[in-house]
Amino acid sequence: MHIHILGICGTFMGGIAQLARAAGHRVTGCDTGVYPPMSTQLEAAGIELVEGYGVEQIALSPDCFVVGNAISRGNPLLEEILDRGLPYVSGPQWLADEVLRGRWVLAVAGTHGKTTTSAMLAWILEDAGLSPGFLIGGVPMNFGVSARLSGEISDSPFFVIEADEYDTAFCDKRSKFIHYRPRTAVLNNLEFDHADIFSDLAAIETQFHHFVRTLPRTGLLVSNASEASLDRVLARGCWTPVERFNEDSGWHGAGDDAEGSLQLMRGGESIGKTNWSLSGEHNRANAVAALLAARHAGVPLDRGLDALSRFANVKRRLELRGTVRGVGVYDDFAHHPTAIATTVAGLRRKIGAGDTAPRILAVLEPRSNTMKLGVMKAQLPASLAEADRVFCYGANLGWDAAEALGPLGDKAVVADDLDILVQHVVAAARPGDQILVMSNGGFGGIHGKLLAALAG
Repeated sequence: MHIHILGICGTFMGGIAQLARAAGHRVTGCDTGVYPPMSTQLEAAGIELVEGYGVEQIALSPDCFVVGNAISRGNPLLEEILDRGLPYVSGPQWLADEVLRGRWVLAVAGTHGKTTTSAMLAWILEDAGLSPGFLIGGVPMNFGVSARLSGEISDSPFFVIEADEYDTAFCDKRSKFIHYRPRTAVLNNLEFDHADIFSDLAAIETQFHHFVRTLPRTGLLVSNASEASLDRVLARGCWTPVERFNEDSGWHGAGDDAEGSLQLMRGGESIGKTNWSLSGEHNRANAVAALLAARHAGVPLDRGLDALSRFANVKRRLELRGTVRGVGVYDDFAHHPTAIATTVAGLRRKIGAGDTAPRILAVLEPRSNTMKLGVMKAQLPASLAEADRVFCYGANLGWDAAEALGPLGDKAVVADDLDILVQHVVAAARPGDQILVMSNGGFGGIHGKLLAALAG
């Protein structure tokens, strides 16, 4: 089969392209400003990329066009496909039909932690010899790729997927995860996000309820007990056994960040302990969810804990990009106030606190659709409170970032020009400082610009 993918350079659609290629299909695709790192991965896999959405691509005559959710009505290639009545399908539907059908799908959903938890789960299964396939919205450093059809055991039934609640495609406004039909599912948490497609939290809860309705009676639902929103979702109907985590009387994580320990607890009883490289309560909660999901697939808890001692995290999750003249530059994907606060707190625990501790210089790009709409702007000052200095890129926003960050006083600087922002950061930096860059995009290559400027 030959498929042509519209919007191929996004993480999800690029992952589908790699899975399709591994399955033996001919794959071509197009995007605007065909960009790395996904373009590099795709070209290395032998996938032909076309710049833009010109109607001449119809002449490629694929068996089917696979349409990403970034493609809207008015796109010239999509309009030509519709006018000619050519076969097309959404990315999630193609994935469900061609990859997930007949597999034991383990899906990780939630506002935060999906990528890390999915990567943990895939690694636990891999370390236990179950050789899962996976599609994850980041690059797990244990694997070096964001998607694969399977490991060494080519007929492995297991497939781990990051289950996104964003909409499916121009023709299907249900959440992507409705298509995946997992046997094992994790609900990490649930907050308001994606303000461009959801009117309020209740609208997202409805999609999660629809997701829960797709789980079989013989499956397992692993749910965060500390989230009232998830309690409301399950109260609307659940036909699948539920294991809850993040509650003192049940499953929860403990540990000491200073010594790098992770302890699995059930009530007051210690089930097991290991050393690992991650830190923070959020990552311990992610780990407990992954351990319980992996146990449902047959991996004993002690084996899962041992695997986590070799878990190398995901790129762009507090990833140290370099150190120049005693100043570290970190990269993180955080783009929601809750994730920003968690990330800043995580770095603070990592480097220490107190008057003599290194300073954190937070550099933020409010880039997600929700952030650009300004829905979360009032929460930003509190989310950045633990940072010593704050630098915000204010271009392309529908709101005044300087006004929104006003409660931070002189601690915050806003610039609409990236090079000027870099100058402000470098001028403020001193040996020992840790620069924390947070964005869900490439941020104009700011990490390299900062390192170069610091060196100069």
